[in-house]
Amino acid sequence: MNDHAVLIFRDQSLSDEEQLRFTLQFGALEDTRGGTPGPIHFRTEREVRKLGPSIKDFSNIDASGKPLSTDSRAYMFKLADQLWHSDSSFNAVPASYSLLSGRSVASWGGNTEFADMRAAYEALDERLKHQIEDLVCLHSNMYSRGKLGLAEFTDEERIAFKPVRQRLVRRHPVTGRKSLFLSAHAGEIEGMSIPEARMLLLDLTEFATREQFVYSHVWRINDFVMWDNRSTMHRGRRFDPGEARDIRQTRLAGDGPTIVQAGA
Repeated sequence: MNDHAVLIFRDQSLSDEEQLRFTLQFGALEDTRGGTPGPIHFRTEREVRKLGPSIKDFSNIDASGKPLSTDSRAYMFKLADQLWHSDSSFNAVPASYSLLSGRSVASWGGNTEFADMRAAYEALDERLKHQIEDLVCLHSNMYSRGKLGLAEFTDEERIAFKPVRQRLVRRHPVTGRKSLFLSAHAGEIEGMSIPEARMLLLDLTEFATREQFVYSHVWRINDFVMWDNRSTMHRGRRFDPGEARDIRQTRLAGDGPTIVQAGA
């Protein structure tokens, strides 16, 4: 994981219990419901499936086994998974590892793409590295969903989505390698106007997701994919929303270094 940041395990027919047991070999679970004050991705009671403890539902399936309606809030909120992001960067202490199990996959599309943020940072010119070294971004689910035109949130949701501060350049706690910390959840940079900040974030994201930095995973049934959010950014790709795609995630708590942990 420290070398490659993304690992692929083929032909892993896992139960929820087995996925959780494997995940716990690498740390403690992240204590979050996906950044929402209710069920993950705002699923209604009719849309919530009963999965194993601590298993996050990243499928497009409701409780009856049918694909989510494309006009449901859960479906529209989940569309932001197709934006480049780092898991739970909207939390003060973001996730370390994420693990996805493909129980059923789409017949077309649905790839997951990963960008190596270490290699992208190292490829920047020295002037830009110096410019961004000490910058601090604000991350929130409201920024990522706002990119899709979703702007109506309750007071409770706005409290849950209060922006958190994250360094734009961070150093891996194990390897010591620096990387860019970009995400669709990043919407502002302290000390910059919003237009200037967003232009810089767009430029950096465009650079960091060039072909030479990206691996595109083509899912097979029973693939098990594990990645380090401290070294990568990822996104899902489009697929037929009328097809059932059963993808289940477990996620581990981060261990820094972050602004909160450093006391900055």
